[in-house]
Amino acid sequence: MDDALWRLSASNLQARYRDGSLTPLAVTQSVLARIDAVNPRLHAVVARRDDAVLTEAAAATQRFEQGMPLSALDGIPLTVKDSLYLADLPTTCGTAALREHRPGHDELAAARARSGGALIVGKTNVPEFANDGYTANPLFGVTGNPWNPALTPGGSSGGAVAAVAAGIGPLAIAQDGGGSIRRPASHTGLVGLKPSLSAWPRERTLPGLLLDFDVIGPVARTVADARLLFDALRGPSPADRSSMAAAWAGAQARPSGSLRVLYVERLNDNPLDRQIASSCSEAVRRLAELGHHVSRGPLPLDVRPILEAWPQIGQVGLAAMFDAQPEWEVQASARYREGAALGRQVPGPRVWQIMEQVRRLRTDSAALFERFDVIVMPAAAALPWPADQAYPPVIDGHEVGPRGHAVYTGWVNAAGLPALALPAAPSAEGLPIGIQLIGAYGSDSMLLDLGAAYEAAAPWADRWPEC
Repeated sequence: MDDALWRLSASNLQARYRDGSLTPLAVTQSVLARIDAVNPRLHAVVARRDDAVLTEAAAATQRFEQGMPLSALDGIPLTVKDSLYLADLPTTCGTAALREHRPGHDELAAARARSGGALIVGKTNVPEFANDGYTANPLFGVTGNPWNPALTPGGSSGGAVAAVAAGIGPLAIAQDGGGSIRRPASHTGLVGLKPSLSAWPRERTLPGLLLDFDVIGPVARTVADARLLFDALRGPSPADRSSMAAAWAGAQARPSGSLRVLYVERLNDNPLDRQIASSCSEAVRRLAELGHHVSRGPLPLDVRPILEAWPQIGQVGLAAMFDAQPEWEVQASARYREGAALGRQVPGPRVWQIMEQVRRLRTDSAALFERFDVIVMPAAAALPWPADQAYPPVIDGHEVGPRGHAVYTGWVNAAGLPALALPAAPSAEGLPIGIQLIGAYGSDSMLLDLGAAYEAAAPWADRWPEC
């Protein structure tokens, strides 16, 4: 068996399965061996399906021998974030309160992946209740960054990105409520798509903590692989009515050729790491070289109300979840019980005001994309920090709070927009840095097209961590 099979992209695997030069069973064996080799250091994967996935890989191998693959995902190993339901594994969401939580069904995207023959090798680590920008919890400990295990891969999809970056499957299904795909992707040198709201419908889910901001989407090493997974699992579902709007918006004609790009280096007066600023500026220069019209300036949206409301949104979400599931609150860590207590003190009119601010942001965002086709921003304001630390307290010499590293991403979720994180030039220490491309609602495919052109001009797929 070729030990390097775990390095192959999903697109490469797809082609080699079809020409008979490789089998899903051999690839799955290589990926499971890779978990054995690197997971003890990284703590990326927290639950495994070795026996089941080997049986499924053998069945996929037989389908290819018969020329009858189920879908573009057939035989492709992937992981699923531990905040998303799988029928045959617990969904703990990193908390003792859900240690054996087994609802007995898949979330819709996981069900679609499974029915298409994807090989789910296991579940990936999250912070408790998937509610932090780093990845550590009382059940499974701290997840390390494959580029430096002493540093964080970010969160809350830290286990997902650590797995893909380390070669534990070429794809991951992750979740983004305020940047939880894009920032971790930027910290690990990966591609991460936060789709338009409900482009991947949500059905059979854990309670959400952030209104309707949470979406799920793909993590991959290349744009082609992210597109493969995104396209395989997109499409409306009657159970998620907003997915009907996403399907309509995705079918609309989009601009092509020279795009109107606005680069927003800094969001208001929030600090940005200087190496990130330099790397993102270089990435934007490459976009201009591709023939796009690039301007630079502030974000022509007022996102301050959403940034200020963010802590309250999460606290109210915790309170609502615990009121519905009081036994979860009893077993939750103290900081989440404290957050819920604060959430119960938020008056109803304030919640209504926040919802109105979200509505206004979505309206204003639609107007913004009549002037521009793409907004480019850094994906994160800070380089990876110590893995057991919830957030970096200082960025570029300025003290920041828990969301200081995350200011560029949350407003995109509140607006319901798609955003694609892409690797830029790494730091002097060799740590990954990422940009994000943000588009109008429904413009996911256009962003992937632009990302593919950028990747061709500044390829990164050959960068591997020494883990």
